[in-house]
Amino acid sequence: MALIIVLAVIAFLVFFIMSIYNSLIRLRNQVKNAWSQIDVQLKRRHDLIPNLLETVKGYMVHERETLQNITNARAQAMSAASIQDKAKAEGQLTDAMTKFNIAVENYPDLKANQNFLALQEELSSTENKISFSRQNYNDQVLYYNNKIEMFPSNILAGMFNFTKEAFFELEDKGERGVPKISF
Repeated sequence: MALIIVLAVIAFLVFFIMSIYNSLIRLRNQVKNAWSQIDVQLKRRHDLIPNLLETVKGYMVHERETLQNITNARAQAMSAASIQDKAKAEGQLTDAMTKFNIAVENYPDLKANQNFLALQEELSSTENKISFSRQNYNDQVLYYNNKIEMFPSNILAGMFNFTKEAFFELEDKGERGVPKISF
């Protein structure tokens, strides 16, 4: 009888440990999947930008610096390796694109160009998808990091080298507030 109780306790512990380990694996894979969704949208954004710049080159001859800043920021964003570096580079690219959108206001002919309007709409749609993907990624990271830090899963997480994931946070350059535009 004692042997059956011992075996039942051992079986329960094995099942419990397997359950926690599998949930850690599932959450880590969800984080990876969520990041891949962001990566797809960022690549799409990076692919749209050269087409947009090519469309506006003829119109915006006096805006070479703005266009060059976008090109440089795009290159940095594409070459960033870590999530923190990618977030920083994407924030710089967003800043450059914001300045570009402000500069576009000075070119009414460009704003009427159908190709430009279509590209701008695609880029806007992509920005929304990036935002949603970023929110999903950060939610998945939160669940995963909580699981790693909470008892009793933190014991197994430490034993099997599960490490915290970084959130995809843009640098705070005031983008949370309303931008100031003066004429």
